[in-house]
Amino acid sequence: MRINLKAHGLALGLMMCIAPQASKAGIDISINMAPPALPVYTQPPCPRDGYLWTPGYWAWGPEGYFWVPGVWVAPPRVGVLWTPGYWGFGGGIYAWHAGYWGPHVGFYGGVNYGFGYGGVGFFGGVWAGNAFRYNTAVVNVNTTVVRNVYVDRTVVNNTTVVNRASFNGAGGVAARATPQDQMAAREQHFQPTANQMSHQQVAAGDHTQLASANNGRPATAAMDSVNGRRFNQQGRIANGVASGRLNANETRNLEGREANVNREVRSERQTNGGRLTPQEHQQVNRQQNNLSNSIRNDKHNAPAPHPAERQAERPAERRER
Repeated sequence: MRINLKAHGLALGLMMCIAPQASKAGIDISINMAPPALPVYTQPPCPRDGYLWTPGYWAWGPEGYFWVPGVWVAPPRVGVLWTPGYWGFGGGIYAWHAGYWGPHVGFYGGVNYGFGYGGVGFFGGVWAGNAFRYNTAVVNVNTTVVRNVYVDRTVVNNTTVVNRASFNGAGGVAARATPQDQMAAREQHFQPTANQMSHQQVAAGDHTQLASANNGRPATAAMDSVNGRRFNQQGRIANGVASGRLNANETRNLEGREANVNREVRSERQTNGGRLTPQEHQQVNRQQNNLSNSIRNDKHNAPAPHPAERQAERPAERRER
């Protein structure tokens, strides 16, 4: 395995940062193994006004690729947007280009992360003075909490693709930086926030997030905030309800169990200064795995849906991609 120790990978690169500061984009890690495809998941609703969506991605650690859940975070300052990191393939290696904050969204490899990040630019919202306005055609916002919203459905057609490749280059996404991307690259950038660093640290320590353990289907694909609710199971439950594979009693039971797990995680992290002990990690993983098995079993107990219903089972996927 070939590894560039210039920054020892994104997993350590983020941990080295202790506060938002000016930065320059660069290659943080390079290996010779392709990252898995992007998983399909449901975006949790924005938990509060001013938070911005940062898409999930495959990061590299000592045990291989692991999934860092998509999450809503507070930006380091007003007026900046998040440019996601991306893997680029060339010369026989896959190199990670770290994400950053800046006045405009730059090049992120043409990777379709969904939810406004369709491969070029960002269509999930805009800054209007000191307030961020959310485009509810492509991002999930609870309008009882967040009122600065608008609807622009034209970008849904402009950014819809079926490619779930997680890297740029041969075998992945064929895209090059546009003149606008190149201009954004020359602007002042800011490193990920402390919350983003903490978020990745937690994912790095969760065995169920390893691609080798989940076969490209991470136990937690998205969260509503750092240390907040986990939303992969909720997305699977919602899809089961939409397709008729889960009845009302099964849905109530599964949602109640998932809510209990989330409450336990929040309580244990508060007790331990924002972290879970190894024993608590194992307990949460067992609970999540048991819940995942219950969702699968309950769906399998239902009659198989008609092909047309299978298409209806994943409405979020069509909006995301």
